[in-house]
Amino acid sequence: MAGAGPVRRTPARLRRMTTVGPPDVERWLAELGLTPLARGERDGVTSWDLRLDGRRRRDLRLTLILDPSVALICWLHYAPPIGDGFRRSYRRLLRWNDEFPFVKFSIAEDERPILAAELPIESADADELGLALARIVAVSDRLLEESADWLWIGGRIPADYLDRGPTSGATPLLDRYADRLAELVG
Repeated sequence: MAGAGPVRRTPARLRRMTTVGPPDVERWLAELGLTPLARGERDGVTSWDLRLDGRRRRDLRLTLILDPSVALICWLHYAPPIGDGFRRSYRRLLRWNDEFPFVKFSIAEDERPILAAELPIESADADELGLALARIVAVSDRLLEESADWLWIGGRIPADYLDRGPTSGATPLLDRYADRLAELVG
């Protein structure tokens, strides 16, 4: 991947004086070697859809949401709607929120678990975006077995699932940020 080294960071005092716009996010995605599937805009908020495969978890459909006055949010429908066992499922999400402090799990209106990472505008740059996306993928990889009951009927990972090679590019992100995600990818 071209430019696979660390992304040059702008000092925080200079970042605070600038705004982040859609061209910045698109440039960052290109620097990270990622190509969005789609882009949308509404009421000054821009979103991009990405599809990433981790080392273990496949076909993660992430959405980046940029509100230039607030934050850049990396957002993933983590699993289908939770059908039953709400108390146990909510306990699991709360435990994960405690175990993984840089991402947050929540429940969407349609009962789907969500995994998200938020980048305040002041600190948003290509490096922080790459780290946030890598963290979401790494957490998804790490929690594959614990999530199996939400992802597959009967809670069994299909026999060929882990044998399928990745089809979209999160592995270079995981490699790039492995030193900063050691607790997740080690």
